[in-house]
Amino acid sequence: MSETGSAKFQCQQIAAPLSQFPEFDDLKRYRHKLLDLGMVGVDANGVSFGNLSVRDGATAQFYITATGTGGVAELALTDLAKVITYDFATNSLRCKGSRMASSESLTHAAVYESDSTARAVIHCHDDKLWSALLSKVSATPDDVEYGTPEMAYAVQRLFQTTAVKDQKILVMSGHDGGLITFGRNLGEAFTVLMQRRAH
Repeated sequence: MSETGSAKFQCQQIAAPLSQFPEFDDLKRYRHKLLDLGMVGVDANGVSFGNLSVRDGATAQFYITATGTGGVAELALTDLAKVITYDFATNSLRCKGSRMASSESLTHAAVYESDSTARAVIHCHDDKLWSALLSKVSATPDDVEYGTPEMAYAVQRLFQTTAVKDQKILVMSGHDGGLITFGRNLGEAFTVLMQRRAH
């Protein structure tokens, strides 16, 4: 696994428009809520952070907010990518859409692969909540960087060795502020996040 970290992320893009899909309105609505809360957006250096995804039915494919879209006020279909195939070992994926999927897509894929009931994933940032949850919920090792195959493998290990499947939330220890929640839909993933935030 140590060698995979040296493989540069590769995204093969099929530049074709995406068709409307049933969860698109939910994706827009919950992403807007997270944007308002400052849990997705653009940092002081102009770098986008946070992304949401929904599985395409019962398949291994999923729709995800595309790279560089953190600051977009109103999400459009053109701001999404559909991940068609991926490979952790080679740090690569194929996607369809007007924009490219980010390397963070591999982490979303790891959740979907590890929990067949998961239909939605939220990756967001909240420094205060991140600090509060570090020792309370499942967490990836602090030497594992986000957007890498190592992160995908670390997430898979959490599903094998911790109660993350029941908790539906995990902390990315090596990614300041980084949190992941998931559920049967975006509503559930968002509720898990808000319940933790309220405590």
